[in-house]
Amino acid sequence: MHGLDSITVGSLAEQTGHSKSGILTVFTNREAIQIAAVAEARRLYRDHVIAPAWHLEAGKLRLRAVLANWVAYLRNEIFPGGCFIAATSVEYGHREGPVADAVRDLTREWLQILEAELTTAGSAEPADDAFRIDAYLRAGNTRFQLFGDDADLDRAHRLALRVVG
Repeated sequence: MHGLDSITVGSLAEQTGHSKSGILTVFTNREAIQIAAVAEARRLYRDHVIAPAWHLEAGKLRLRAVLANWVAYLRNEIFPGGCFIAATSVEYGHREGPVADAVRDLTREWLQILEAELTTAGSAEPADDAFRIDAYLRAGNTRFQLFGDDADLDRAHRLALRVVG
């Protein structure tokens, strides 16, 4: 089993070779571990998807690079199960609490980046266009996870690029 729900003090101790009590000296409880996992996923997402494109001119050029980086992020299997944002949004979408809030914040950040770049690119409907891009990428992620076919990532990328123009 993968996902934030699979993270426990015991599983973290086993994976790292530390004792449970050693883990609990760093993290007070399972929820703290899960929030730290979301923070680490955010760092990796920014490092692999956002940061490599940030030096480019804002708008279409940067957004095209972000989309290409997103496809590479999936192909490089940074996370088992594909896109962390897509997976945890489903896993925690109906929940309340600090972990769900951290997942929502990460998802909002991604959507805000898309909207800001689309606004700069001259989109007449940046929120709608961000929704379309996110939907294509999530569908590509889901199909890639289900069928393992790179063509699904290519399709998602191509359709998202059409939104960018």
